[in-house]
Amino acid sequence: MPPRHKVGVMTEQASALESEISDIPGKPTSASRTTLSHIMTHNDTNLLGTVHGGVIMKLVDDAAGAVAGRHSGGPAVTASMDEMVFLEPVRVGDLVHVKAQVNWTGRTSMEVGVRVLAERWNESTPTTRVGSAYLVFTAVDADGKPRPVPPVLPETDRDRRRYQEAQIRRTHRLARRRAIKELRERRAAEGFED
Repeated sequence: MPPRHKVGVMTEQASALESEISDIPGKPTSASRTTLSHIMTHNDTNLLGTVHGGVIMKLVDDAAGAVAGRHSGGPAVTASMDEMVFLEPVRVGDLVHVKAQVNWTGRTSMEVGVRVLAERWNESTPTTRVGSAYLVFTAVDADGKPRPVPPVLPETDRDRRRYQEAQIRRTHRLARRRAIKELRERRAAEGFED
C-alpha cells in the first residue's frame, strides 16, 4: 500500500475510534512538553542565505514526534501538519528552540502545538518567535494500527485555551476532508476524470 494511502486509511481508522470513550488514565500537559534546540549552520541554508524552511519543518516534526511518543507511551506517526507559519527568517548562527506540547487528544490521535524561537548563539538578547505549527499524530502499535492514547489534562488557562482551539481546528479538518470527498464523488458521478 503506498504511504500516502496508508496515512489516509490510518486517519479514517483513527477518526472512527475517536468517538469511543477512553478508559486510559489522563496525563497532564507538562508530562510530555519538550524543547529541542539546534544551532543553525551553513549546511542549513537555502539559496537566499537564510535557513531553509524544510530544515525548520524537520525540527518541528522531530520535536512534535518526541512529544507525541512521550504522551502516548510509544510510537506515533505524523498524520498531518497544519498551519506551518514562518514569521521571521532564521540565519546561520541562530540558536533555534523548538517548543512542543500536546494540545488535544482524541481516542488514538493527538494535536501537538509547536512554537519556534531563535536567538543569536553568542548574544544574550531575547528570543524571537520565528514560526509555529500544529501537527496531528496517530499512535500506532507494532503492526502500524492505531492504538488508544491517554487523554491530555490541561493544567493552566493557556493549556485550556489551546485545547479549545485544537478542537476547532479538528472540526475544520474533518469538515474540509468531507467537503473535498463529496466534491470528488459528485465530479466522478458527473463523468469528470481527475
